[in-house]
This record gives sequence, C-alpha cells and structure tokens, in this order.
Amino acid sequence: MSGERDPPEGIAIETPSPDDRLDVLRVLDAAMLETTPEAVDAAIGADDALVARFERTDAVVGALVATRPKPERLHVDAVAVRRARRGRGIGSALVAAAVRRAERDPEVAAVTAEFDPKLEGFYRDLGFDAMSATGSDESDRLRGRRRVDEG
Repeated sequence: MSGERDPPEGIAIETPSPDDRLDVLRVLDAAMLETTPEAVDAAIGADDALVARFERTDAVVGALVATRPKPERLHVDAVAVRRARRGRGIGSALVAAAVRRAERDPEVAAVTAEFDPKLEGFYRDLGFDAMSATGSDESDRLRGRRRVDEG
C-alpha cells in the first residue's frame, strides 16, 4: 500500500498516556505549531494522538495530534518531530500509523490534513492527494486527503 512507513530503528510509535501530555505539548511548541492543551488532552483521551518514543531513554521525540471534525474523518491537526531527530522518517511513521489506525476504524472514510505547500511532497509520499485550501484563513495552505475506506 502507498504510504506505508515503519519507524526508524530504536523508535516506537505508541498511543500516549496522560503522563505524556507535557512532552507532546513541548514537541509541538518547539515546532511552532499552534495547538491548545485542551486539544491535546482531547486527542489523548480519544486515542487520536500518537507519540514517537526513543526506546533507549523513553523520551518523546515526536508527536501527532488528530481530531474528528466528523465521525467519518480523522484530521491530522499537528505532527512534529524534535529538531535533532528530523529527516529520519519519524514524522512519516507517525502519519502512516495514524492512517493505519483509521483504516481499522469502520467509521472513518478519510484522513485529512492542512499544511504548508513545502510539505506537499511529504504528504503525497504518504498517499495523500493535495489541493488548495480555498476558503482557509491562509490562502497559501494546502489541504490533503487520503481515503481509507477503499478495498
């Protein structure tokens, strides 16, 4: 399947516990992504968040927070990796894990994301279609969509 990505050696992709909340917020804040503690809490509580954990130290080195604007859609609200760990496939592994979870959820038909145009290749490599986010507050943003309900 297009978009399959395994995490790099020594990195585990997991569902965060409430104890990981501060680490998730720090990773997202360091990447200058706007999110709220309430959104992170809601995603962790709904099992719609993921962390990338460095297995040797148990440190959170990446995070993904998703929302469900509609029951049939999982939206990647934020994904970030600590600067020292970028470029190793951790972000791709986080998004791919979110897609795999969505594929197992019979209610979810698509995974979506809104992103900066410089990330278009990242999302296309993961099987997302990209289009202009017309109607967005920021007209230069792109909207990505990947169907997960196709056999």
